[in-house]
Amino acid sequence: KIYPPKTETALRQLHQQICEAGMSMHHKLSLFYYLLLDFDESNNNIHVSDNFASLSGMPANYQLFMKGLWYMDRQEYSKALEYVAHPSLKPDFADDIIITLVKHASHNHTDFGLALSYFYAVQPILKSPLALELLFDAMARTNVTEALLYSRTHPQHAREQLFRRWASSVLDNGRGEDLSRRTSELTFMPFDSLEETWFEQYLTAGEGRNLKRAKDTLLIRKVACDRFDEINRYRASGPWASVLDGIRTGTGGQED
Repeated sequence: KIYPPKTETALRQLHQQICEAGMSMHHKLSLFYYLLLDFDESNNNIHVSDNFASLSGMPANYQLFMKGLWYMDRQEYSKALEYVAHPSLKPDFADDIIITLVKHASHNHTDFGLALSYFYAVQPILKSPLALELLFDAMARTNVTEALLYSRTHPQHAREQLFRRWASSVLDNGRGEDLSRRTSELTFMPFDSLEETWFEQYLTAGEGRNLKRAKDTLLIRKVACDRFDEINRYRASGPWASVLDGIRTGTGGQED
């Protein structure tokens, strides 16, 4: 392990390795700048890093990004976002940043505000399946509608996978009032024809059929969409039996 260097000899060796590395001068300067940020921190913020950047002609966008990564490495994520989400920067390492922020929120049982703020500010095109899945789960647990709209921006195959993941995230997470609220929000969503098909398949033949509220959720959806002819085919017991009897009686009376 060459970083962080623990002795002067190790620091000299690291310096030599950077100098001899096959990379652009800007990248080498960025690594030296990162090391000097460590030096500033351990020496009461004397800002040697700023002097180095000025004297070496290091581009400002490189300084912004490296300082953001430096804060990310120290898990000062709010501060890091001030730099890595700067409008002058390209969304480099966006997948890694999203993965780190979402995992941090999950591990610490906090909200996904930082990860979503970064995504909405930078609008990166994510390349790795893991980053996309983690981001989408964070969206679904934060704002059901926003997650559904985001799924619609993808090609059909990916969109279908995201939709099923969305339904699972909403119905299989949370407890009590929160779960009831999210389930209610989901069942009254304005699905298009494809989403309607995917939703019913998920709850009747897919992984969602084993969810505790699968049947109830599908019934609520059919009621919300006025699909009473389909409801009449259901057999139910418990509290739903009286509800369905009332619907059958009401729709029968309308037909007469």
